[in-house]
Amino acid sequence: MADFVQLWVYLASTPLFGLTATLTVYVGVQAVYAQLRHAPWANPVLWSVVIIGVVLLATHTPYPTYFAGAQFVHVLLGPAVVALAWPLWERRAELRRRGPALLLASLAGGAAASASAVGLAWAFGLPDDVLRSLAPKSVTAPVAMGIAERLGGVPALAAVFAVLTGMVGALSGKYLFDLLGVRDWAVRGFAIGTASHGIGAARALQVHPDAGAYAGIALGLQVLQASLLMPWVFRWLG
Repeated sequence: MADFVQLWVYLASTPLFGLTATLTVYVGVQAVYAQLRHAPWANPVLWSVVIIGVVLLATHTPYPTYFAGAQFVHVLLGPAVVALAWPLWERRAELRRRGPALLLASLAGGAAASASAVGLAWAFGLPDDVLRSLAPKSVTAPVAMGIAERLGGVPALAAVFAVLTGMVGALSGKYLFDLLGVRDWAVRGFAIGTASHGIGAARALQVHPDAGAYAGIALGLQVLQASLLMPWVFRWLG
């Protein structure tokens, strides 16, 4: 027992703790996810967050101590997003043909996602900075933080809203598409990528290659459009 305590104190005080905890937990929940045939409710991102959060609370480990090691995994987010370009390259002729329709669908979807969130928050009387933090909720978290800062919102709050949005989409998308009778994998992927950005795209890639490819293009379009248009819209609204 004394040896275990010494080991724990060592791990908890070095960057090795965050990295080891993240990789161990994710590999474990990913194995369970595969055994359950990729059931949406067993999403590995969701359960990794829950388990790591419980461990940090139980061990009274400060988040900065954990993130000192977890940041090495976080750095890989950029290359992972860039890797989504490969399925798009394989379907470049098809995407070129559907380009105008995809652009219009992306504009409509992004506008609906942002306006509905801000409208509901305004109806419930939430503060202005919360409204501005909610606006980029369907854009991947790092970009949402930058947009929220430019809008006068709270970047950390925007990141929370973005992650929650992604998780809700990844968990509920399959059931919603089945209920609506949407069978086309391209349509399902584009919709989930528009509404639930990177987390939704990761789920789509696990389900079907076409869904993953179209989720990737939707993610990219949302990032581009939100970055360019959202600050202008909020300036125009005053």
